[in-house]
Amino acid sequence: MNLTDISPAIALTPLDGRYHAQTAPLVEYLSEPALNRERIRVEIEWMILLANGYEGNGNMPVVDGVQPLTDDEQKYLRSIAENFGAQGIAQHAAHEAITHHDVKAVEYYIDDQLDKAAEALGKDTQLTQLKTLVHFACTSEDINNLSIARCVKNAIEQVWTPAAQAIVDHLAEKADEYRDKSLLSLTHGQPATPTTLGKELAVYVYRLNRQLKHIAQQEYLGKINGATGTFGAHLAAFPDVDWIGLSREFVTNRMGLTWNPLTTQIESHDWQAELYGTISHTNRILHNLAVDVWMYISRGVFAQVPVKGATGSSTMPHKVNPIRFENAEANLELSCALLDTLSATLVESRWQRDLTDSTTQRNIGSALGYSMLALNNLLGGLKSIHPNDIVIERELDDNWEVLGEPIQTAMRACELAGIEGMDKPYEKVKELMRGHSISQEDVEAFIDSLNFDEATASRLKRLTPATYTGVASQLVSFKN
Repeated sequence: MNLTDISPAIALTPLDGRYHAQTAPLVEYLSEPALNRERIRVEIEWMILLANGYEGNGNMPVVDGVQPLTDDEQKYLRSIAENFGAQGIAQHAAHEAITHHDVKAVEYYIDDQLDKAAEALGKDTQLTQLKTLVHFACTSEDINNLSIARCVKNAIEQVWTPAAQAIVDHLAEKADEYRDKSLLSLTHGQPATPTTLGKELAVYVYRLNRQLKHIAQQEYLGKINGATGTFGAHLAAFPDVDWIGLSREFVTNRMGLTWNPLTTQIESHDWQAELYGTISHTNRILHNLAVDVWMYISRGVFAQVPVKGATGSSTMPHKVNPIRFENAEANLELSCALLDTLSATLVESRWQRDLTDSTTQRNIGSALGYSMLALNNLLGGLKSIHPNDIVIERELDDNWEVLGEPIQTAMRACELAGIEGMDKPYEKVKELMRGHSISQEDVEAFIDSLNFDEATASRLKRLTPATYTGVASQLVSFKN
């Protein structure tokens, strides 16, 4: 049997197949039907504005020959988008099969609903005579750019950002919880100045918060100005209308976007490049987190909570693999690849218009889908680990040589104060500690061999790898 013959159709990509449950929330905003529903909304709101005007023109009809729409007529028009479901999707697809043009199919779909207006509102409604007002003076990109901007804005605000924020909130909670839990650092993979687990988690909270702040402040631009951005057709039909003011009103107050006054046929997509660049940057910070945690697990610093009934390895029953972090790594990389391509491609267009952006933008959902999949796996992984105190304490106790740094720095301070015998502090500590296994007794004996004053010697002897964490615990407070 051919798999292509099975109905319903089998998903080609894992986002709509294996991982559908985790990426489904994006369908509401970034699927093809979601885009068409938003196109319908934009077309309808443009009709309403043309018919009813706005405060700037005294709330008078913008175009001649149209009466202001009643509340019931406006409600009916808006219901066209709200009721766009399985039947509407199929009806739109039937139109597109003939037109081979998705936006024209939207226009014809709205026409179909206007034909039915009399059934709902009575024979006196003017809606059945307003097909000419649908898509009036618009180029397809007037509808598309606004629809895509609204789809992306809603997807980011309603789905992606809450998922990213959940990770930040979890990390922030754990940073506070473990602000005093000492941890051996590794720089270049070698034992180094100890830190605290809370401080290391706080580093990621701080990094991610900066990116989420950028995303929260992101502008989403939109335009409605005709075939090449000149309002040419608008003025040809109604030369006395303030089309610039009307455009600003529509984009800003009706669509909830930032008005772009200067475009070619397309809105230039610079805001998209900015947004996708920031999300890609955020992805890479999260990738760094996933790798770090994976290595902490490998090192034994984090222990994983086994999932009852789950298989870690098909041949080694003892294993609990860090698969959530590995899944997050891979999907963040896929997301970044798509987002980087979107950022690079969308900012270029041949003269006033080409269609490279049309097919490219259909992959926005995939780009964010892979990121969403990673966010879900990363949060699940973070919730399934806890510090392994035995390993953490053993690592610290096995590496007394990390105290070479405070000792030689104290020697430098004494040398500056003119105390004899404190010359070449780095070299002396290096000779004692580099390449050797050092114990607490060795450290104390070395301190005693130097000409420290009693207070300094006592302070240094009180240090242990577990207490040599500076103000790490205080730094956690700067994470937000």
